[in-house]
Amino acid sequence: MFDSHAASLPYVARFHAKKVLKFKDAILTSYHRNEVKFAELTLDTYRMLQCLEWEPTGSFYQKRPVLPNDHSGASIDHSGTSGVIDINFVADMTDPSLPPNPRKAVLYRPSATHLLAVIATVCEELPPESIMLLYLSSSGKAGHSNVPQGEHSGGSRKSSSSKIVSRISQKQNSSIPEYHVNGKKESSDCYENYLWLGPRGNGDRNNLYPGDILPFTRRPLFLIVDSDISHAFKVIHGAEKGETAALLLSPLRPAFKDPSSADTTQYGSQFTFFLTAPLQAFCQMVGISSSDANVDIYNDAESILSTSFSEWEVLLCTSTSLDLVWAQVLSDPFLRRVILRFILCRCVFFHFFPPEASEEYLPVCLPQLPSCFSPKSDVVQSCVRRLANHLGVADYFHLSDA
Repeated sequence: MFDSHAASLPYVARFHAKKVLKFKDAILTSYHRNEVKFAELTLDTYRMLQCLEWEPTGSFYQKRPVLPNDHSGASIDHSGTSGVIDINFVADMTDPSLPPNPRKAVLYRPSATHLLAVIATVCEELPPESIMLLYLSSSGKAGHSNVPQGEHSGGSRKSSSSKIVSRISQKQNSSIPEYHVNGKKESSDCYENYLWLGPRGNGDRNNLYPGDILPFTRRPLFLIVDSDISHAFKVIHGAEKGETAALLLSPLRPAFKDPSSADTTQYGSQFTFFLTAPLQAFCQMVGISSSDANVDIYNDAESILSTSFSEWEVLLCTSTSLDLVWAQVLSDPFLRRVILRFILCRCVFFHFFPPEASEEYLPVCLPQLPSCFSPKSDVVQSCVRRLANHLGVADYFHLSDA
């Protein structure tokens, strides 16, 4: 149900890279102070969890007559009135018509050492020719920032989040040098900024540095970072220990027509929302609430996205300049879908801000995707144009003429 769109299915089916990786394991962790959560499942990890699951087709729910035997020996059929569904609760509830879902480990507010131990265990058990997805959603701290300790670890996010993001953004370019003359990255760059995983004691137990991920790049890694210091993880690219990692990094700040929607604690992270429910994320971005949306208009908007994603899948499968890092995971429907939604998200952000806006407002992918998927390309830009025109919000975007 989540696999290729009908028009692109033949291209995906016969696509084969020199190396093909199977998506077997995912580690999902998210922590933002006072964020919405269900038990220890946050809104971000809940969305990502669903994004990496097949939708059951219902084949294991078989509605059939239930015929209990009465004392006279006659059978009584209650199925007509009760609609009893015969389910074997002891049996495995997997749908035999679908391939198995990847294994997922969801961690809430882990210490850095706990998270690294889980990553190490999964890497050790990862089958050959397989890839692990690591999803990190958390507030960050930039090195040498003047943000007081209380603001990023104990203060109210509503009152301080905008100040933190502003200060982090101002320091980002100066505190994260990417390349040096010798073509290598200084080791200190990998430990300059960090994600804050939650209030657990003091010191570095709470802090996850980009350099902490490097030992696990000996195995194929698909890394998604949704944070206000996500771009600090660009230092991983080119410093891998064996396998080039696939990196999807969020913008340093969200973008909303209505600033009240920017509260991560209530609505979840915007980048994650785009990767898991792109149309809903787009509507939230431009201030269209679900109660205001007309069903027919919404369904037509879904068709616009579906058509565009199908076209982009064909382009991905036929591109001669697609980096091996992306090509080797393209046959997996979950990772392919995440890549397509990233392309949409980047284009939406690019045209939502004025042309002179800094790159810190854009999500980043490393290695780079082919130029035909850049926000300026006609094939990608036309999707955002059609979607914005259809929903009547074209004035919010800086789109070039068709």
